[in-house]
Amino acid sequence: MGFFKKLFSSKENQELDTGLEKTKSSFFSKITKAVAGKSTVDDEVLDQLEEALISSDVGLKTTVKIIENIEKRVAEDKYVSTAELNELIRSEIHKLLSITNKEEVQDFGIPEGHRKPYVLLVVGVNGVGKTTTIGKLANKLTQKGHKVVIGAGDTFRAAAVDQLKIWSERVGCHFFSKGMYTDPAAVAYETVNYAIDNNCDYCIIDTAGRLHTKKHLMAELSKIKRSAGKRLEGSPDEVMLVLDATTGQNAIEQCKQFTSATDVSSLALTKLDGTAKGGVAIGISYEFNIPIKYLGVGEGLDQLQIFDKGRFVDSLFKNELV
Repeated sequence: MGFFKKLFSSKENQELDTGLEKTKSSFFSKITKAVAGKSTVDDEVLDQLEEALISSDVGLKTTVKIIENIEKRVAEDKYVSTAELNELIRSEIHKLLSITNKEEVQDFGIPEGHRKPYVLLVVGVNGVGKTTTIGKLANKLTQKGHKVVIGAGDTFRAAAVDQLKIWSERVGCHFFSKGMYTDPAAVAYETVNYAIDNNCDYCIIDTAGRLHTKKHLMAELSKIKRSAGKRLEGSPDEVMLVLDATTGQNAIEQCKQFTSATDVSSLALTKLDGTAKGGVAIGISYEFNIPIKYLGVGEGLDQLQIFDKGRFVDSLFKNELV
């Protein structure tokens, strides 16, 4: 068992390294330019580092915090060489991720001692990979022996309902739908009811990806949450926002919209393998104080990873020297 676990871990590490390759190439080329011809970290180096962080979609608030902490270190030590800069940046990024991602998720499944079914509400705009993430998560949970039901709560898009049904058949889990143009809140209530009646361990409910107005979004998501809670007190247990890493700063704007509309408790970042904007993971997690739970690192059925801040930072800085 240990041998196969080691192989699987190695495969995950390789996928994460590949997924962050574009981000690393872009980010470190900018840092190399910033320290060219310099022996110490001075104001000019810090200015260019700030520009590199912002252009890598780390975000203004997070960038300012990183620069402030490095400035403090430089002031305390009086002399900091450019050779030490990588380790300084690495340390600061890990600290910021640790503020939000305090507890590492150990495995795909239900928190120990939690009642069943565990109810997960999935939110996010159309096109971010929400349906695919739900399918991949259902697959991971089913592989672990959990009984899963997916509820088709995005009732305004025929494709969303059909795609979820295909995913459920593909991964071998349960599926619940009331069809098109039905009340999403009713779907949430009845999916939870289905999960209880069929002794499911995990209940995943999709929601519409429309962002018409904050008021409309807030009203709809609040109604869906209340409906789930009416059938099972305390549910949903988690509200997960799915964001597309390739959209960079737009993902931060989406996070603002959804966190103002509902109590988002976790993040899933998709399409990490297709972007040089992987720094957005650092900025979103720190700025909104929401832990990242999953990373999508490819199109394959198994290419959904549990976010590990240590492994993420190690991969980002792997084999990179200023």
